[in-house]
Amino acid sequence: MALQIPPNCDLTLGLTCVEKGADATTIWRMRVDERFLNPAGIVQGGFLSAMMDSAMGASAVLSVKDRKVYVANTEMKSSFLRPVRNGDVLTCTANVLKPGNVVAFLQAQIRDDLGNLVSTASSTYLIKERDE
Repeated sequence: MALQIPPNCDLTLGLTCVEKGADATTIWRMRVDERFLNPAGIVQGGFLSAMMDSAMGASAVLSVKDRKVYVANTEMKSSFLRPVRNGDVLTCTANVLKPGNVVAFLQAQIRDDLGNLVSTASSTYLIKERDE
C-alpha cells in the first residue's frame, strides 16, 4: 500500500483521519486554535464547513471502492448549532447517504469533546475518473 500524504487543506486545518469504515464512513479530529476564531471568540463557520467537506470528500472517494477517482463538491448545506471555542477538540463523522458512479450524496456531523452536536452538513459530490 502506498503512503498517503494528506492534502494541504487538511494539514492547514490540523485534520487527522482516525477511522475509515468498510461502508465509506470516515471519522476525523481536529483541535481548535485561535487561527479559526472570529472577533466574537468562536470558530468561524467556514472552518467547520471545511472540516465537513474534507471528511465527506474522503468518504465519497472510499465509496467507489477500487476505482481511481477524484471528487468535487458541487453543492453543500451547512448548519451551525452551537458555538465552538478555542481548545475544543472536534470529531467529524461523514457517511454516504447514496453512492453513485457519477454523483454521490453525503452527510457529516461535528461534535465537540463533550459530545454536543455543533454542526451538520449535506453535500453532493461529482465523481470523475483519474487518468493515473
